[in-house]
Amino acid sequence: MDKKVFYISMGILAVMYFVFGLVSWVNAILIPYFKIALELTHFQSYFVTFAFYIAYFVMAIPSGFLLNKVGYKKGIMSGFIFLSLGALIFVPAALTQQYVVFLIGLYCLGTGLAILQTAANPYVTMIGPIDSAAQRMSVMGIFNKSAGIIAPLLFAAVVFKSTDDATFALLEAGTLSETEKNIILQELIRRVIMPYSILAVLLLLIGIGIRYSVLPEIEEPEDETPAENDTLTPVVNEAKKSLLDYPYLIFGAIAIFLHVGTQVVAIDTIINYAGSMGIGLLDAKFFPSYTLICTIIGYLLGILLIPRFVSQKRALQFCTALGLLLSLGVVLADHTVSLFGHTGNISIWFLASIGLPNALIYAGIWPLSIHNLGKLTKTGSSLLIMGLSGNAILPLIYGAIGDHYGLRTGYWVLIPCFIYLVWFAFQGHTINSWKREKK
Repeated sequence: MDKKVFYISMGILAVMYFVFGLVSWVNAILIPYFKIALELTHFQSYFVTFAFYIAYFVMAIPSGFLLNKVGYKKGIMSGFIFLSLGALIFVPAALTQQYVVFLIGLYCLGTGLAILQTAANPYVTMIGPIDSAAQRMSVMGIFNKSAGIIAPLLFAAVVFKSTDDATFALLEAGTLSETEKNIILQELIRRVIMPYSILAVLLLLIGIGIRYSVLPEIEEPEDETPAENDTLTPVVNEAKKSLLDYPYLIFGAIAIFLHVGTQVVAIDTIINYAGSMGIGLLDAKFFPSYTLICTIIGYLLGILLIPRFVSQKRALQFCTALGLLLSLGVVLADHTVSLFGHTGNISIWFLASIGLPNALIYAGIWPLSIHNLGKLTKTGSSLLIMGLSGNAILPLIYGAIGDHYGLRTGYWVLIPCFIYLVWFAFQGHTINSWKREKK
């Protein structure tokens, strides 16, 4: 691939990752929004993330088959069609005030992203040298998380009014008549109709534009024999015929499951956690952006340091260990601080800071898990995409614990996740065979 096509392709992929972030990270504010407008419990509200991300688990393998059948570019257009349809479903959902219909729309959005990420992640990994894949993933991550910073603030600007804090207080007080309450809730939920209608049209146009762009089709390499200086995987002689013959891939899928779960818990629950400290929704809306700013700082460090000064493997090891320490701070630290105009327990800043190490964990897991798969690359990518269903499961676990024992106690779910990630970073990714090698 010549340099001009390479940079244009990277630009197109950057647009795709921006869209991923715009569609995904708006969930951080949809959760408290639906909780208020549809009168949900914490557990019920986290079905937003469940419906959205369970599609990754259900649709990842079909996405791989789709890409094998029609190619990457037609597959990408199909993904954007699903995104457009999902956004459009928000219109009847708002008109009928039915949470189930919203969840169907979110599932459709998740299906579109499952297809798109199954295509996009191998593109980024294989479009250049494997040892700098984490660097390219970091570039894409900046666009993804930049959209994530914008998404909740844009949603709040379009949907919320300056008087809504008083309105939310009236709803919480329970002093309104049933008729008055229903009128307010109906008006509140229907505010999503216009922005999601516009979003549906834009997503469709982007998909068509990429389909007819200069983005090249890519072909996976044949099965490779690792070179002597290959630091990713030891050389083995046994034939590998299926994905299950690659332990490091299976361990990588589990690592993706747990990592993305910690990431979405840190971002999508932080507004409600801020609310438990007495911080109003219109102020708490900034906290997901703080987390994502930390993530972007992590990506920038990755671009500067990997692979020139530090290998992507060493970066992964450092970041998983740092994530474990910060998550311990979330559940154990207890001190009131004032920062950026917010007064609350310092644990919320530890939670936001988890965005920093999380930036390079995903970028580190992916190339360590998918290398040397040869013709199994598309289906191997699908397996890793299935791991993104961790975004669906962990918030529900957090919400169930939070409803029964308190929101802060729910963050204990982070600890075992980071312990496994530390193991994968130091040991799991090196396991190339299920059989114990003879010394």
